[in-house]
Amino acid sequence: MKYLNLITLLFLITSCSGTKRVVQATSKETPETIKTLDSISENVKPIEDTIPEPIVVAENGQPTESKPEIENEISKSFNHYSWTDLLQKHVSHQGNVNYKGFKADRKAVLNYITNLSENTPNDSWTKEDKLAYWINAYNVLTVDLILRHYPIESIKDIKKPWDQRYWKLGDKWYNLNEIEHQILRKMNEPRIHFAIVCASFSCPKLQNKAFEATNLYGQLTNATKSFLSDSKRNSISENKIELSKIFQWFSQDFNQNGSLIDFLNLYSDVKISEKAKKNFKNYDWTLNE
Repeated sequence: MKYLNLITLLFLITSCSGTKRVVQATSKETPETIKTLDSISENVKPIEDTIPEPIVVAENGQPTESKPEIENEISKSFNHYSWTDLLQKHVSHQGNVNYKGFKADRKAVLNYITNLSENTPNDSWTKEDKLAYWINAYNVLTVDLILRHYPIESIKDIKKPWDQRYWKLGDKWYNLNEIEHQILRKMNEPRIHFAIVCASFSCPKLQNKAFEATNLYGQLTNATKSFLSDSKRNSISENKIELSKIFQWFSQDFNQNGSLIDFLNLYSDVKISEKAKKNFKNYDWTLNE
């Protein structure tokens, strides 16, 4: 390329010089003529300076402008697309789980858990990234717990299900209790209780899409509203409420910024009176199939 540019430049300069000699031979030399010819030589640019920017072809086949390489923002966190694929295949919109289907896809489940193990959160991750990671981790490990013992009628058929330390994430072995109580609850986001599931009928439904940092708070809000409006899990009116025992077991999590009623009124379609009578429903531990 260097030699080609040099040859082209010499050719152009020679051509300009030849043009200048022809003018001198055929007409009177004037300052205007000399100035014009000299400017041509001065403004000749190397070929490499005139090559247009390369065209980049996008995945859809359409050309797009090339852009300077920038730091990949996603590199600090972890996407959960493979978990979404599994959820879309084996979980209905109502939250019913096809454990037989999951069992047939066990290799894909284990591959996702391996990906989680190889990409544990670090200090560069945002709170949203960490929450999404641990919510999805809790849910896939719960599914895997059931698969290890399936067929069963209830998660409680497993001996100490939340204490089983089956999974290694990074360099540490975890159980479900540790993820819920030592990690997620300490992140001061009470709506996690409607995102993580215990594979039981009375639990919040398993969403059929992974939680992602980019839309996390919208997903948590939707999960909370959906759970509260489900009359099988909660019965709510202005003056009387029958709530899931989740609100009893984790009452301190819902009283951080006011009363339980204050929390409920943020997400309930019905405005609840502060004087409403309160009871808790029995919890059904039947498998959420």
